[in-house]
Amino acid sequence: MGLEVSLHRAEYLRRVKHMKYLVWTARVGLLAAFFVLWEAAARLGWIDAFILSAPSRILGTLKDLYTSGELWLHLGTSCLETVVGFLLGTIAGALVAVGLWLSPTLYRVFDPYLVVLNSLPKTALGPVFIVWMGAGPGAIIAMTLAISLIVTILEIHNGFMSTDVGKLRLLRSLGANKRQILFKVVIPANFTTIVNALKVNVGLSWVGVIMGEFLVSRAGLGYLIVYGSQVFKMDLVMATVLLLALAAAGMYQGILLLEKVLKKHLGVSS
Repeated sequence: MGLEVSLHRAEYLRRVKHMKYLVWTARVGLLAAFFVLWEAAARLGWIDAFILSAPSRILGTLKDLYTSGELWLHLGTSCLETVVGFLLGTIAGALVAVGLWLSPTLYRVFDPYLVVLNSLPKTALGPVFIVWMGAGPGAIIAMTLAISLIVTILEIHNGFMSTDVGKLRLLRSLGANKRQILFKVVIPANFTTIVNALKVNVGLSWVGVIMGEFLVSRAGLGYLIVYGSQVFKMDLVMATVLLLALAAAGMYQGILLLEKVLKKHLGVSS
């Protein structure tokens, strides 16, 4: 019986490994096919290469940026602003969500304001941040916070409020205070919610940084996009969009790696 179970498990693991291989092969193949078709369409005149560019022209632009040293300047500037905005938005949002959970009265007071701020178009605040903080990284980070902070608060707080009521009542009946309930039940039960908030904040932080750089910046990926569109260098625009996609994907993979590490060390089940 034991040998039969081992054989079935080995067969199951083999199928899982094979399926992962197929998925990754399909992903890489689809991406490669897209770039090949794009290059062929540009060379055959199916699309206007001046407007839509082509992979070969994008590679040439990236090479020029690397040779001139501008690649790391602009990429590093945007990444630094994004990471700072991401960390501030996540930490501040989580702390405010905890405070609102600890004080239901405070939540009822601020709930309508949070809803209004969340629905407010954040681009309208851009000029305000520039006047308050000057035309620099501070205004860009403030824009990032404006976009990600409220979403983080609402998402994490909603997760806290959906915690199993039975577990909360059990701990209260045993004499646990709010702090003990928070750290023993609420936060562990909402591990997935908190990680999802991190994942969402990756995209929101990049949106905030790029929007801020559109308004006021002398360096960064947003600056390159605006500059390239103004002088009709669409190769530069498309190359910058590709860099943006790679940077955002890399940051997202970092969150996935952090999730795996936390699950392993905290003993959280998938």
